[in-house]
Amino acid sequence: MVCFKFLLKVLLIVSCFTGLTVFSNPSIASAILIDSPDIEALMDKVLQEKMEKSHIPNATVSVVSDGKVIFEKGYGHANLEDQKMVDAEKTMFRMGSVSKLFTWTAVMQLVEQGSLDLKTDINEYLDFEIPSKLKGGGLREAEPITLFHLMTHTPGFEDYADSIFKLSADQLLPLREYVREYMPARVFPPGEVTAYSNYGTALAGYIVEQVSGLPFPEYVERNIYEPLEMKQSTFRQPLSEELSSNMVQAYRFVDGEYRKGDFEFVPGPAGGMSSTATDMAKFMIAYLQGGKNENGRILEERTVQQMFKQQFTQHPELDGMTLGFMEKTINNERVLFHGGSTTLFDTGVYLFPDKNVGLFISYSGSNYLTHTDIFQTFMEQYFPSVHTATPIQAEGAFNRSKEFAGEYHPNRKSFTTSESLVSLTTGIMIEVNENGDLLVTYAGVTNRFVETGEGIYLNTREGTTPDAYGEFRTIAFKEDPFGNIMLAVDGPMTYTKAPWYATSGFTFLSIIVPVLLFAGSLIFWSVASIVRRIKHKKIQHPKDAIIARSVAIAFGLFT
Repeated sequence: MVCFKFLLKVLLIVSCFTGLTVFSNPSIASAILIDSPDIEALMDKVLQEKMEKSHIPNATVSVVSDGKVIFEKGYGHANLEDQKMVDAEKTMFRMGSVSKLFTWTAVMQLVEQGSLDLKTDINEYLDFEIPSKLKGGGLREAEPITLFHLMTHTPGFEDYADSIFKLSADQLLPLREYVREYMPARVFPPGEVTAYSNYGTALAGYIVEQVSGLPFPEYVERNIYEPLEMKQSTFRQPLSEELSSNMVQAYRFVDGEYRKGDFEFVPGPAGGMSSTATDMAKFMIAYLQGGKNENGRILEERTVQQMFKQQFTQHPELDGMTLGFMEKTINNERVLFHGGSTTLFDTGVYLFPDKNVGLFISYSGSNYLTHTDIFQTFMEQYFPSVHTATPIQAEGAFNRSKEFAGEYHPNRKSFTTSESLVSLTTGIMIEVNENGDLLVTYAGVTNRFVETGEGIYLNTREGTTPDAYGEFRTIAFKEDPFGNIMLAVDGPMTYTKAPWYATSGFTFLSIIVPVLLFAGSLIFWSVASIVRRIKHKKIQHPKDAIIARSVAIAFGLFT
């Protein structure tokens, strides 16, 4: 037996250098590559480093391989006051947008039953109407939105950030009211532009309610949690008395101390779930095992296979969307994943369908970059990077690159409300260097991209770049439905080039100039009033003062 294990290790080492495929069965390969002692040592090391550096008070992790839980562990304190430790089996964390995977599972269950169809106008399932026209451009008529569009984040809705998180149960609208009151404008034709949509997922959850006749939390309990025996999971907000004692206390590290965070209320189907590492392991196993775990089945195998296939991408060179999962290609491995963030929690689920491996991470107190960093460490340990050749610039790149220089705003934003100003701080800036390469600044980091094909650019940076939706290795340019230059990246995000009058510089200038003029005229008249009082006499307004006052009034009327 010892000799056999030694031989297997030798074969694995040889395969790394020769490209030899030792195992044709992915599940066998994963069982050899990942074992419990190794993964525990790795996670203990990386979690300790991250928790100390980023002031993470609590975290939970689970790893599955070949249909089994090979590692699950809690880190830190579930409550700092009573020094209660995190328990992977019992301590519940908030899932954020990872909750969406359960919404899409519910949708596909109803598709299997014939109660829903992915290509049918969603108005057929609703008791209110989604308008057929797009905002702007003369109220252009658009094709109907379908569940396929919702699942691939291509319905064409604008996005409202201020409608998501509430701090009391009284502020959280019932789902029936939420989908009506916060209905966003339609700004793109469906199926053409990816723009991540919380509202779209909430709408899908409401459709589940309408068709099944059950409140969404109850539907998930009966049809997903119970078959998989996920006993420490819920969409109910607030949590039941039975489960609330297991909810981790979230913290943020502020001014040198940990401060408690209140329970966040989120539109359920889009991000309202709470769960444990153990329960999420059961969910990952079910998907990796064709829709079932050892306790029960939630989907047919053919449905899972359909959900794992790429269904939409903004460009053939980019990773895109499956039915509910995002794609990520890293170290030549295809990963299906979903992240989730609230203002207090961050969560990540990563599946390797070809290797039958899954990784789950959740914690409070940090940001989404932490679980992506942990995932990167996991990849380098078990699926190490392969050296790639330096990209060669395409002929004629310099002239084409000049066209792409400018400021790009995310298409996941509000177009019709004052929230549109937020996009000015979350965009992408592109400059062109003397060689025709693009210098792309995103999330405060500048990367150099080389054109490898017409309108296709490859990142020359080694390592990772901060991005919640993909690897930011490749970007591609194309026209949006309205003829504007659009920048596409991996996953459900795109960016449109802003005209000069909509750039952040011009916008802020147009705001600050009237403010300065108003402030200047206010100071002038205040000083004039003081002078009048000092002189104790009536002062005739000089010609310059009359002109200044007139200019201030004019700006007040027209800005």
